Amino acid sequence: MLPLRYMKRIKRQYLVGRREYVDFPELNIFGIEAKIDTGAYTTALHCHDIQIKHILGEDILCFKLLDPSHPVYNEQEHRFGHFSKKIIKSSSGEAEERYIIRTVVYIAGKKIRCTLSLTDRGNMRYPVLIGRKMIKNKFIIDVGKIHTGGFTI
Repeated sequence: MLPLRYMKRIKRQYLVGRREYVDFPELNIFGIEAKIDTGAYTTALHCHDIQIKHILGEDILCFKLLDPSHPVYNEQEHRFGHFSKKIIKSSSGEAEERYIIRTVVYIAGKKIRCTLSLTDRGNMRYPVLIGRKMIKNKFIIDVGKIHTGGFTI
């Protein structure tokens, strides 16, 4: 038997389905359904009214989550002083410049600090798309299941 220092630490893995409920506590969104998409690299969140405002000499990213047609929509404007821009290719192959923020997401009971791209997903079925960057080495995806809640394997 190998000494402990040579053995890899076995990481606990959580099972998720192709759709899961997620929470974004810093954005005041709870129990919103997300699509798990291993074909997408980044995680995207549906929002509208995205704009940069100059407040006290600083550039502040302002946006509203979801849209008025969504059941949990509220008119709350979110503001982020720390943000970036990135060109992201959509599933249709078109490149789009998006704003990127960092926030906390809870998926399957696990807290993850992640980056989100902000985009208009109004014509998509799910307002949140979880990309492989966020779930890599944390979850096993069973595409035959939905809303597993992340039980441990």
